[in-house]
Amino acid sequence: MSVLIKLAAEHWQFVSPLLRKPKSEADYDVLVNALDELLDLIGEDESSPLMSLVDILSDWIEAYDLEHRPMPVASGVDVLRAMMREHGLTQSDLPGVGAQSVVSEILGGKRQLNLRQVRWLAKRFGVSVETFI
Repeated sequence: MSVLIKLAAEHWQFVSPLLRKPKSEADYDVLVNALDELLDLIGEDESSPLMSLVDILSDWIEAYDLEHRPMPVASGVDVLRAMMREHGLTQSDLPGVGAQSVVSEILGGKRQLNLRQVRWLAKRFGVSVETFI
């Protein structure tokens, strides 16, 4: 038996909870907490030997999230509606998109956002253009 396997076997009871793909919310929570602790420990040191463990945990957490918490797909109009709600805006508060009637048509699905409008909205809300595409 190699020294590496012998050491792994001796310490397995302490390491094994971290080296299991999450199959439940409890498993997921253990990995998220462990990842948070690792990131606190490592800080900005991307050359740390623990970065390989960070990569493994991150991949497993992301896979669990994708399977159990899929992100809804939102259109640019959906995002616009949500941002208007969040910021308490009315249709007339968006002159860079167009007149109130134009904004109404966009929100009603009769018209699509064009590139000029998307750029204005991105600048207005301080987000990337991709947010509205």
